[in-house]
Amino acid sequence: MDYRYFICDVFTKQRFSGNPLAVISEAQGLSDFQMQQIAREFNFSETTFVFPAQLGQTRQVRIFTPVREIPFAGHPNIGTAFALAQDGAFGNLDNSLEVVFEEAAGLVPVSINKDHQGLISCELNAPEPLWLGKTVSKALIANILNLNTSDILCTTHEPQEASVGLEFLFVEIASYEALKKAQVNLEALTALSDQGVIAHVHLYFQSHDEFDVRVRMFAPLDGVPEDPATGSANCALVALLSHFNSATEGDFNWRISQGSEMGRPSVLNGRTEKRQGRVSGVWISGNSVLVSEGTLKI
Repeated sequence: MDYRYFICDVFTKQRFSGNPLAVISEAQGLSDFQMQQIAREFNFSETTFVFPAQLGQTRQVRIFTPVREIPFAGHPNIGTAFALAQDGAFGNLDNSLEVVFEEAAGLVPVSINKDHQGLISCELNAPEPLWLGKTVSKALIANILNLNTSDILCTTHEPQEASVGLEFLFVEIASYEALKKAQVNLEALTALSDQGVIAHVHLYFQSHDEFDVRVRMFAPLDGVPEDPATGSANCALVALLSHFNSATEGDFNWRISQGSEMGRPSVLNGRTEKRQGRVSGVWISGNSVLVSEGTLKI
């Protein structure tokens, strides 16, 4: 049987940058085993499989890394909405449109718009409230990242598990130089994972230059040595920063750089709202571009 697919680069306006994604736009009939095989064949950070809605929303979307299915991810939602929209699945895009994807983590609303250049931009609303998990010592995470303990900042928070749909371990880095030289010690990361700590490591440096934050994300135990653009992690990051912000009320925005250190520069725009001391909304947005389309022979 033939299955149509699209490959797009997400969180970028330029082909061959951003985060590549494969989208199987009509995946009915594929088994879990076949979907995992296809994700391994594409070997991107994630591949998405689109099905008719089961809960009355727009579509059901399932997301696979090269090694497992995951409940939610950012660039797969942005890229899937883009791929379906540019293919005409939602009709004309003369006005903004909101779709809702059914996923294992819950319902994921995505707003689709054309910007002033005529390019499609998508913004997702995180499916879960901010969750905070375990903390890790500065010395332990420095060893995992092959950095000095002085390269790890704990002023705002210790290395901290957090999630708005998919869990990550967040580590603030003291300088851009330290961010660039970080390398994962796989043996030490595996030992940390064996202790029940999240092994998706998201590093950030608050640069306050043309970007508010510069980040890197490593998930080698999931088949992703480094990710060029991680929407789910940056959603949780801006939620985490809002949580620790002393203001009890406010709307906050971040322009985020990721992927430059691996030759795939990406730009993500995050925003949050905070009401009565609680992070009450989290969004991430960006552009995508179509790279190729074709047919899978199953």
